[in-house]
Formats: sequence, structure tokens, C-alpha cells
Amino acid sequence: MTIARGMTLLEVMVALAIFALAALSLVRTTGQQMVAISAMEEKTFATWVADNKQAELRLSNTWPNLSWTEGTEEMANQKWYWRWKGVETEDEKFRALDVEVRLDPKSENPRATLRTYVNR
Repeated sequence: MTIARGMTLLEVMVALAIFALAALSLVRTTGQQMVAISAMEEKTFATWVADNKQAELRLSNTWPNLSWTEGTEEMANQKWYWRWKGVETEDEKFRALDVEVRLDPKSENPRATLRTYVNR
């Protein structure tokens, strides 16, 4: 006579607990990746805004002021707050141009910061 053996209730509960932990881990990892992707997207758009501002200043042949100049720009359905200023260098013919871009004008940490050099 053959005895049919199945899984006990304890074995089923242990298996369900293992699957539940695996599912929770997967959901947590996916959530973290979504936050990282969002931050990377914001940084990419902020860098594009800063690149555009640098290009505008270079094309206008503007010698950068040593004080901050501020403004806003619309990109990707968001309002970006930028500011730029010139920074003295050792060579009088060159000036560094710093551009910072933020989502919030009161934020201390810019989403993107770029520096380039312009000559007279």
C-alpha cells in the first residue's frame, strides 16, 4: 500500500514567508530605483538648462559680471531657476563662468553646477 504524502501546514507557511520576504525585497528595490531614476532625470534637465545658459552667454559675447545674474527657464514642464556669475582668473584675458540650476530658488544645493571659461 502506498502512502500519499503532501506538504504539511508548517512547510506551506514557511514557503509563503520566504516568498513574502522575496516580494518585499523586490518592491523595495523597485521603489529605490524609481527614486534614483527621478533624481537622474532632474539632474539631466538641470544640466541641459545650464548648458543652454552657457551657450547663450558665449554666443552673445557677454563678458561675465562678477555678481550673480538670476533668471528662470521652462523645461520639461518645470520651472528651473538658474544663476550665473563670472569668476576672476589669474589671466586677465579669461574669466570663469559658473552656472547653477535649481528647482527651488531657496534651495542651497543646486541640481547642476557647470563651469566654463570665456575670453575677451
